[in-house]
Amino acid sequence: MKVQRISDNQYEFSLYPSAEIFNSYYERFLLSDLGKISLGIPWQELLKSFNLKELDKGPTCIFSPRGKIALMILKHHAGVSDRKLIEQLNSNIDYQIFCDIRLGFTRLTNYKIVSQIRVELSNILNINTIEQVLYNHWSKYMSNTNSITTDATCYESEVRFPTDQKLLWESVNWSFGQLKRICKTLEIPLPRTKYLKWNKRYVGYSKMRRKTKSKRTSLTRALIRLLKKINTELDKIEKTYNFDMPQLYYTRRDTIIKILEQQSNWFYNGEKPSNRIVSISKSYLRPIVRGKEIKRVEFGAKVNKLQIDGINFIEHISFDSFNEGVRFQNTVYKALRLTKVMPKIVGADAIYATNANRKFVTSNNIRTDFKPKGRKSKDHKQKLQLARIITKERATRLEGSFGKEKEHYYLKKIKAKTSKTEQLWIFFGIHTANALEIGRRIIIASQQKSA
Repeated sequence: MKVQRISDNQYEFSLYPSAEIFNSYYERFLLSDLGKISLGIPWQELLKSFNLKELDKGPTCIFSPRGKIALMILKHHAGVSDRKLIEQLNSNIDYQIFCDIRLGFTRLTNYKIVSQIRVELSNILNINTIEQVLYNHWSKYMSNTNSITTDATCYESEVRFPTDQKLLWESVNWSFGQLKRICKTLEIPLPRTKYLKWNKRYVGYSKMRRKTKSKRTSLTRALIRLLKKINTELDKIEKTYNFDMPQLYYTRRDTIIKILEQQSNWFYNGEKPSNRIVSISKSYLRPIVRGKEIKRVEFGAKVNKLQIDGINFIEHISFDSFNEGVRFQNTVYKALRLTKVMPKIVGADAIYATNANRKFVTSNNIRTDFKPKGRKSKDHKQKLQLARIITKERATRLEGSFGKEKEHYYLKKIKAKTSKTEQLWIFFGIHTANALEIGRRIIIASQQKSA
């Protein structure tokens, strides 16, 4: 059977005998969490923001423009891999209604369509524009819009914990594999290296429970020399023979050359590298020092967020470590752009309480929970009481939302492969949680109105 969309066929549904029964089922669907998310999304405005349209030429895509956005939201609601998402979509009628698709007896088998849509949307994502559209739709269900809280968190990428030895060995392993493949294609002898010798020694090293400093030092020195040897042979072959390779090859080669330079300077000269590369496949990742008891360093995107009445928005996202304290004024201005009202109350932790930020809030008559400096004022008790309320709101509602998004909306480990798709992954994870909260408020408001 041909795949059909629900929007193209409003009055037919093969699993139900009549449109009336389907409409009653659809009303029950809206009461589910997925239905509430659907109610909380301004679909038409969102499509305009993404500039998604039907193609006039070529074959029609299985998913409509709305279905593409819905599929990204559904992934974070279901919290499963791309393959399992397609499997569940084949058998779950609620998922098909949400994604504006009617499968009938047809089954989707190409699970890579999820990643293809993710790449397509990541290239046209404009966070500020889309969040303005979302806020305009959600504002009627939000209160206290002149009060905000802000804080930063890190959404970790799915990478193994990097050490110098792991990083160098991955570089050696990839480079030797490329050297071997190129020599086989060109039918030339494979240059002599000590790859097999150090392959066995690295396996023995990785099995050690206690890796002493002398073992780490000797292995690091050997891997640096071996990587230099392999890179030199690859350079000779590239200069001698004229052949074309995919762009990924040259990108990865440039990354490995930079890794070799950083590791050599660090090992021989003691120069701590800036913008240190921690993964050959995700060269954009940087160590984010968080200072937590369990994890001192995290690897992923650092996001400075602001919350308005329990709804989170992204103020700044970067894979480079930054001091969120300098983003305080930008956060206030972002809230002003969203709400068209200057915030009167702002909650932030101690890292935001710089002298520049204190002067800013004083000049704009903004109340904060910053610890006061200097002598106590006459109304210091009232200010202290207000600061406690603001701190409690930030520590419970805002920081609690970080854990909720990571545990329940598939943001604990970001499994995307590029920086753009990681940003899209984080964006949809955050706003899936927001849409569910808004959908619940819509249902409550409709029930109160009917009562």
